[in-house]
Amino acid sequence: MADMNKLNDEELENVIGGARRTVSNDSSSYVWVRSGPGKQYDEQYKVYNGETVYTTGYHEYSGGYDWYELDDGNFIAGFLIGY
Repeated sequence: MADMNKLNDEELENVIGGARRTVSNDSSSYVWVRSGPGKQYDEQYKVYNGETVYTTGYHEYSGGYDWYELDDGNFIAGFLIGY
């Protein structure tokens, strides 16, 4: 994962429209995709480091994080995705 360009929330804010993103979590081998923009929403499924997700371009700030909508209507925290 060291070769991946991780974007911070400010950089992701400037991305318009959907994009293909790579999952990268330094503290675990996977991340949870949630039903809404925040940790209070139900965990829907796991995505493992190195897998690709597709964002729609919509995002929302909640609980100290930017959450990005995926093409299936679920959400992932912005700090867990890069290009």
